[in-house]
Amino acid sequence: MGYNFDYIVIGSGPAGRTAAIKLAKSGKKVALVENETLGGAEICTRDFPYQMSLDFAYTYYKFMTSPAVKGSSAHFNFPTLVSSVDEKIAKKQAEIETSLKDSNIHLITGFAHFLDPHTIAVDNIKYTAKNFILATGSELKSGEISGLESVKYLDPDTALCLRRPPKFVFVAGGGPTGVEIAEYFAMLGIGVIIMERADHILPREDEEVAASLTDYLTSKLGVTIVTNSKVVGITEDHSSKIVVFMNGNSEKMVRVDCIVIATGSEPFLDYGLENAGVDYKRTGIVVDKYFNTTAKNIFAIGDCIGSKDSSTERAVLEAETLVENLLHRGKVTAKYSDTPRVIHTHPEIVTIGMNERDCLSRDLKYKKTIIKLDEPSCFIKTLTDLKGRFLGSTIIAPNASLAIKLKRLLTK
Repeated sequence: MGYNFDYIVIGSGPAGRTAAIKLAKSGKKVALVENETLGGAEICTRDFPYQMSLDFAYTYYKFMTSPAVKGSSAHFNFPTLVSSVDEKIAKKQAEIETSLKDSNIHLITGFAHFLDPHTIAVDNIKYTAKNFILATGSELKSGEISGLESVKYLDPDTALCLRRPPKFVFVAGGGPTGVEIAEYFAMLGIGVIIMERADHILPREDEEVAASLTDYLTSKLGVTIVTNSKVVGITEDHSSKIVVFMNGNSEKMVRVDCIVIATGSEPFLDYGLENAGVDYKRTGIVVDKYFNTTAKNIFAIGDCIGSKDSSTERAVLEAETLVENLLHRGKVTAKYSDTPRVIHTHPEIVTIGMNERDCLSRDLKYKKTIIKLDEPSCFIKTLTDLKGRFLGSTIIAPNASLAIKLKRLLTK
């Protein structure tokens, strides 16, 4: 049987885009399907716009707190800020589209739905491929919060797109995205509450890391952090939005004028995977260590396979590893130990390898060393095994992500 393509890649984020370009440059006939915006969340709603918006907010905060201008009434224009970010996103998308065309990749716009293991339909047009690569990312996990269907709220994809500054923002979720959103608004002089179900923000990170950021957010930026609490419902009246939450066994409420739901994400799986013979769970598409799904011609990478450490670097690593195996019939596995996790707060938080939580979960014995830096609340924490071999490191410092760029330059 003749197929339209050797490979159809579904999803244009860093995982899908990387795989598509590498396969096309090797001589394969490749199509890339994107339902929403070219570049995926990385370019359109998360990494790229977050970094630009947070950099502006930090610059504004440093200016407003400088002794030379403290107490002044300098203002910024929200619509202009958002428009500037939108322009840069559009430029980046144009660059991506050019790179896809230069690689002779056929771009298909629309929602893909599997009809069988070799066929998808996009806007009632059928496309066939010998192989498929799924890189469909994730979507908001809102949990069991009542009122979401009737109250206007923001999520991580829309939180930085406001064209009018709110007076008080409630952020549900104290993970990496939640604290980035909270810091953004707080640095612009807006009141913020973060609510987290665990006993500290950044529950995935070690206590020293969470404590350092907590101190910065509360003492420097005036953020209110409420832990051990769960949002159960949202509603609104003529004057404000109301968040109802459980703190222990007590039900409480708080009034705000803006709500951001940042309670995490879950893999996007609703595109006929059962028709293709691809098994999946709520936590993601089932794959083996080589990213093979239960359908022998279909592979999956990125957030759609589920990961507690979602990042652009991880997605690219998975794409590169998969393509290496596809082109050379290899059995290479992804080396996640070198993949960093970055939280783009100020100071930045970068973790490479394992932290203490990871070591404890694996029953590994370890030694830790903490070196304090000159900047307040900043440090480098390194873990080694009992023989002194490196296990992982966390850096909290301004521009900590530069360490990643330096590592890449040194290993090229």
